[in-house]
Amino acid sequence: MKHISILVLILLTACNSVYIKPNATLDTSKPVYANRGGFTMKRVIKQELEKHGFTVKVGRLKSSYDGDDISIETEEVPGNHAYIVRVSERSEVFRPLWCVFNGFWWWRFNVSIVDQDTKNEIVSWRGRGCANSSVRKLNDILNKLEQK
Repeated sequence: MKHISILVLILLTACNSVYIKPNATLDTSKPVYANRGGFTMKRVIKQELEKHGFTVKVGRLKSSYDGDDISIETEEVPGNHAYIVRVSERSEVFRPLWCVFNGFWWWRFNVSIVDQDTKNEIVSWRGRGCANSSVRKLNDILNKLEQK
């Protein structure tokens, strides 16, 4: 039983890799650019940023091409944003047993937050986990960046 508990703890600690640039901060008075659409993490990160007081802007669709099983969209990025948030993700997976008390859905994603003034990546986060724990982790990251 002791070995199983240790194995589970090791597996759970490998689910997220977060880098936050030392001494970096986010100014809630400055606008944030985020990609349009997406799966759940793209939607949630925009909602959580707004709850923290940020103004979140998305690009305007410039062109779209659907052909040969390829879909390509280009969007116009607003010019007056201080931060860019990029999220790449896979579709969520329903995991009722693994995430029974933690949102039922399993997310896999990468998040990057870049300061446009300094051109520094403030946050680099490769994550996977249950929905609710991923949202809590996101809020912990945002709280750390706002406290400085």
